[in-house]
Amino acid sequence: MGEVAAFLRAHPPFDALPEAEVGRLAAAARTAGYADGETIFAQGSGPQTSAWLVRDGGVELVDHGRVLDLLGPGELFGYASMLAELPTGFAARARGATVCYCLPGDVTRPLLARPESMPYVTRTLLGRPVAGVPRPAPAPERPVGGVLRGPPVRCPPDTTIRAAAERMTETGQTCAVVDLSGGGLGILTDRDLRTRVLATGMPADAPVARAMSAPAYTVAEDRLTGEVLVEMLERGVRHFPVLSKTGALLGVVDDVDLIAAERRTPFHLRTAIANAADAAELADAAGDLWPTVAALHEARIAPEHVSAIVSVVADALVRRLLDFGVAEAGEPPSPFAWLALGSLARREGVPSSDVDCAIAWEGDDDDPATRAYVQRVAVRVLDGLEACGLRADPKGATAAHPLFARSLGAWGAAIDGWLADPTQEKALILVSIVGDNRPVWGVHRAGPLAAHVAAARSRPGLLRLMARFALAHRPPTGFLRDLVVEHSGEKKGRLDLKHGGMLPIVDLARWAGMAAGATSISTRERLRAARDAGVLADEDGRVLEEAFALVCALRLEHQVEQVRAGVPPDNHVDPGTLTPLTRSYLKDAFRAVAGVQRRIGAELVYGVA
Repeated sequence: MGEVAAFLRAHPPFDALPEAEVGRLAAAARTAGYADGETIFAQGSGPQTSAWLVRDGGVELVDHGRVLDLLGPGELFGYASMLAELPTGFAARARGATVCYCLPGDVTRPLLARPESMPYVTRTLLGRPVAGVPRPAPAPERPVGGVLRGPPVRCPPDTTIRAAAERMTETGQTCAVVDLSGGGLGILTDRDLRTRVLATGMPADAPVARAMSAPAYTVAEDRLTGEVLVEMLERGVRHFPVLSKTGALLGVVDDVDLIAAERRTPFHLRTAIANAADAAELADAAGDLWPTVAALHEARIAPEHVSAIVSVVADALVRRLLDFGVAEAGEPPSPFAWLALGSLARREGVPSSDVDCAIAWEGDDDDPATRAYVQRVAVRVLDGLEACGLRADPKGATAAHPLFARSLGAWGAAIDGWLADPTQEKALILVSIVGDNRPVWGVHRAGPLAAHVAAARSRPGLLRLMARFALAHRPPTGFLRDLVVEHSGEKKGRLDLKHGGMLPIVDLARWAGMAAGATSISTRERLRAARDAGVLADEDGRVLEEAFALVCALRLEHQVEQVRAGVPPDNHVDPGTLTPLTRSYLKDAFRAVAGVQRRIGAELVYGVA
């Protein structure tokens, strides 16, 4: 066993794992020898129950007779089939006399899901390019209905917990769906059995209704796996019943399905954040955030979903820090809510995102005890976020600033005042900032603020000024020759993707979304709502959405490269590093956005908008 453990520790991903974990894997490993040309497993054979590690010799990965890759000592194979529980996509055969370690799935799966294994797993699952063999394009995200592994366990609510658990064991399922009266669904999971039955001593003959969660969150079969991953992470659950277009139950998707489909999930972050006992442990847990973002990007998760995950994790950090802050400061004099602002509120976070935020409380705006309390808590939270790698907005749009800490009544009066007279100093800026708000803590208390912001739709004078304000940021329409890069300072010669690419679209979407009465503050959803309401021409809305997607992708890729290099992330890209095709696409996108701006500007001149 010592020889096996030493070999494992010398090769990724096992070299990054704790010694005890490697020791357990070595104890479970089986050594297998193969003659030259002998098949280890056939193409299309049943899901692998183990992963394989080459000890000596070589292993060819073969697709219908064509050798795709040759693996040498220390390289892992077969684990994609094991994780996904799908047939093998290629055959594996020995090249010369070969020895492999067979690593049982029940021990290997948890190790490959650990954050330390993440870079290796995501990189190798994307495939190794081989001389003369083109690397296949990454597959698009799949509808969640396409990753279901079989029919669900179903039972009525009076089924005993023992009977439900036995059926789950027999079928290899980690949950049972409970059919409720009226057509609703409940769910009983492995975790429920541990925390609600075993931990509390609930009798096994009790009905599942006593231990289940109800109503169960459900998703439609055509939702993309990345979207479902984000929602799972946000809700803190690991199972979603999947419904057909007619509402029929098709199966249950769990986080393991999405790990296999999406190559990487940040659930370990949520768990570590929830379990952190203090700010120091929280900062340690948050250290995995940017490496996880890099891994998600490598695994070809859609940029919009990576950004949403950044925002969900930031929310979790804020909530945990608020728990610490309130525990330290004592019960608040008045109930309060914490609101995310800016890109994190819109679910468009990236490694360079600042933390913009606000606080609203019930009661008197001038109560000195409440003001002192929320100030203390806000500073505590912002300091904690800084330690977690999320810096506060340097311009002061944070809950620690009196301008962004008010009672609910004062917030409502301020917003009404800005909408009624948008010509007053900073009114348009403040409407733009506060218009992108999303409650993170004390959610229901902040609900009235959304109603005040929604009133913008009935203020044509404000909307005209918001449109003009949105046209202030102009996208570049060329590179280098047309004054689109910085001409001085440390960013000289670089293209600003945020101010030149993102903000023109974000500002237009905010104006158009407000005019359309959009309930979502997401840039994409605002653009779609504006198209549906006729505020934007259909083609203009599509142009803006496609340009936004392109700039988001380039911005995320640029910042992920900086994260990998250990460089502070920024928004400035050297145009010379972009491929000619990318530069062409980017120029076309910027020109298209500029064209939309010109049309909206003309409509403002002639009083149409």
